[in-house]
Amino acid sequence: MNTSRTSRNGRAHHGPPSRLLWAFGLLSAVLLCLIPSVGTAAAHGSVIDPASRNYGCWLRWGSDFQNPAMAQQDPMCWQAWQDNPNAMWNWNGLYRDGSAGNFQAVIPNGQLCSGGHTESGRYNSLDTPGAWKTTDLARNFTVKLYDQASHGADYFLVYVTRQGYDPTTQPLTWNDLQLVAQTGRYAPSQNYEIPVTTSGYSGRHVVYTIWQASHMDQTYFLCSDVNFT
Repeated sequence: MNTSRTSRNGRAHHGPPSRLLWAFGLLSAVLLCLIPSVGTAAAHGSVIDPASRNYGCWLRWGSDFQNPAMAQQDPMCWQAWQDNPNAMWNWNGLYRDGSAGNFQAVIPNGQLCSGGHTESGRYNSLDTPGAWKTTDLARNFTVKLYDQASHGADYFLVYVTRQGYDPTTQPLTWNDLQLVAQTGRYAPSQNYEIPVTTSGYSGRHVVYTIWQASHMDQTYFLCSDVNFT
């Protein structure tokens, strides 16, 4: 590509001197280091359909997260991005180690969507009740999960909130959940599908997926907002 340009006196200039190029390259490298990473080096995963709260926010706004239009078009994602952008950049890292299957003991009511990560504050915004964007579902649907690191699964547990629970106003508690699917082991892969059969649900709900990874005692806790049609 020809980077030369002509000045007002007709002389051609062929770009900045090498010292300026070096300085520009150094500045670019520093700025790249400041951009939050999505955790590829220590990649994990999330429910991508129906999209988990932070994956959905990243999917819709990751390339335009400073757009003020988000505040009106997608207010729950807006408050999440303002609270802690790393919740979305690290959409694949919402897990806890060492739960030993005793999930209610390690995650208090009202903190289910953040996996109880109040100590770091990264995912706190995901617990906020409100009009999160929903995915339309029929009574029978499939949870699709992306496992970037191919951890495998000892099992998945899929819950749906009870009829009458209002995720726009009520914090999510363990008593709000009804188990609708429980699986066995899944061999390591990057894509898993969990078929779910339900009845009696209508309107807005939360699908809550617990993924017990196979490589260690590592458990993912994932809220997906849905609308049963």
